Amino acid sequence: MNFGSWVGGDRDGHPFVTPAVTKETLLLHRKAALALIKEDLIHLAKKISISAVSNPVPFQLSEMIQEKVSALGEMGKKAVERNHYEPWRQFVNLMICQLENTITENFEDSKTYYKSSKALQEDLKNLREVLVQNGFQSIAEDLLFSVERAVQCFGFHLAKLDIRQNSAFHDKAISQILKASGETDYDFENWEEEKRVNYLNQVLSNNAFITDVTISYGPEADNVLDCYRVIRQHISQYGAEGIGSFIVSMTRNLSDLLVVYLLMRETQLLNTKIRVVPLLETIEDLQNGSEILEKFLQHPITISRAKNLDGKQEVMLGYSDSNKDGGTIASKWNLHKAEIALSEIGKKHNTEIYFFHGTGGTISRGGGKYHRFLESMPEQTVFGTVKITVQGESVAQLFGNPMTAKYNLNALSSGTARHIIQNKYKTEKPQYPFDSMEFLAQKSFEHYRNLIETPGFINFYGKATCIDVLEKSKIGSRPARRTGTRTLQDLRAIPWVFSWNLSRIALTGWYGLGEALKILKSEKPQEYQQLKEAAQNWNFFKFLMIQTETNLILSNLEIMKKYAELDQNEEERNLLMDKFLTDHQNGVQLIEELFGEAALERRSGQYDNLKWRNQKLDVLHHLHLHYLQQWRNLDDENKLEKDKILNKLLSLINAISSGLKNTG
Repeated sequence: MNFGSWVGGDRDGHPFVTPAVTKETLLLHRKAALALIKEDLIHLAKKISISAVSNPVPFQLSEMIQEKVSALGEMGKKAVERNHYEPWRQFVNLMICQLENTITENFEDSKTYYKSSKALQEDLKNLREVLVQNGFQSIAEDLLFSVERAVQCFGFHLAKLDIRQNSAFHDKAISQILKASGETDYDFENWEEEKRVNYLNQVLSNNAFITDVTISYGPEADNVLDCYRVIRQHISQYGAEGIGSFIVSMTRNLSDLLVVYLLMRETQLLNTKIRVVPLLETIEDLQNGSEILEKFLQHPITISRAKNLDGKQEVMLGYSDSNKDGGTIASKWNLHKAEIALSEIGKKHNTEIYFFHGTGGTISRGGGKYHRFLESMPEQTVFGTVKITVQGESVAQLFGNPMTAKYNLNALSSGTARHIIQNKYKTEKPQYPFDSMEFLAQKSFEHYRNLIETPGFINFYGKATCIDVLEKSKIGSRPARRTGTRTLQDLRAIPWVFSWNLSRIALTGWYGLGEALKILKSEKPQEYQQLKEAAQNWNFFKFLMIQTETNLILSNLEIMKKYAELDQNEEERNLLMDKFLTDHQNGVQLIEELFGEAALERRSGQYDNLKWRNQKLDVLHHLHLHYLQQWRNLDDENKLEKDKILNKLLSLINAISSGLKNTG
């Protein structure tokens, strides 16, 4: 199992993630990993007290010690002088000396420090062999195993740092490079796709660089080139262990990926093992994803690089933006179909596709129990590698203590293993009612789009939720809006979901399903019956209905109405609340019908859990409403007072979020 991060690498709309921040992040990762390993080695040295007086010293161990003493010189001599009759401890102390040189970057002689974690792993392997061969198997398991596992998991890099940037940012960078280079036709951002691909192919086939390290091309171009140069410098100095993937958010076309190839070529990264990863976010992009991937896999550069990438291709799937774009049912269904289509393209081109699931903590953004999540994946789409994001607020909940962490890691590994076994032995492909699900998703999409396009919806959203507070908070990894314009398209999906959940409306997790099931039942009763049967044996559909029902249960109708009253436009408020309440009622009723049993009986644990929290949450919601009104009524001139109330609001948001769980 490997760990990754993009904190300090995710620059999608974040102006403060500069090349300098990325450089500092990589060094902090390295420093933390080395400190962790050093601590483990010191603990090992304290515990490994095998005496040479009562145990013969293996010739192999003596040779290993002598070799390190010769390389380390005076430092090595001092290390072995401390424990004359404990050669195993002497060897560990010599390893600590070598690691200390690695930490302080004393790189004068290649034998005095560890060039990579693989070199340290080799020393640990040799130590294990000496222990086992001389009857100390239990010591190897009790003391050495944890050190070996730490080095294996964390290396000298702690976590691989993914670099993410928006495709539009890259387009601006290319336009700036073309303009600074004297090209008259430099508006790359607005070129047709065919023209973009032809230009990129032409430049990539030519070995001559189009950029110069001494020239400033413009804000976007300088930023992305300097970022890639930081990566190049880090690899040259420390190796590539700590570098993850280059992820292109809002991938719409092949050219969005070829632009990254060009930027990598310009910074001498094209021959590295860094993967270029499309991020398919909107429903339209998910639907077009297989076509984009096929063109990418057929590209000569992708084919030539495949040898260094183990024949695998990572594809990231966006749960948040597809949810904001078309509602939870359409989002989940299009994600499901995309996984099938993308996997088929991989098989066609002898490439193993593995998915990076960009899930969030809340159910509407892909959250939920890991084993259920993996069970709902389509057959023949999980081949042993799965990558999943864990949002900041979910880290403590899922991995905050050893027992919880063990449970969730087991769920991940066992769920993946189950797919591997099924891929190998399950020959018949089950027949599920895809057409019925397609109809349901389409009707849900239409109903959801009708809601968000209703006149006054954005105004209601701004009043009935605390999105204006979230925009002023510093609790997110990025600004709430990509460019600062007050439109739904510009708003990021995370605060969109978070704000609705805090108002207990939570429409991102259920809106559209009630109406869609109602239409399906009345217009296509036979297909409705098919889905009713599928709720028992189709893991995807069963999991989707259970998740949606959970969100319906978490929505509190009384609290919802109180937040709606913050919008003083009565006509607007009544129109939208009528839509919410009708769809909520239909959803609860028809999901119960699908499962043939009331939610109160099937989901007693969920209701008991919420009942225990409701009294405390009610108090928090009333305080939140009070201070939200007070804060909004204050003029900007009362800045001091307004800031005091803002701090109270942020504390309340944190408390409500903790009480509800899985809100962001």
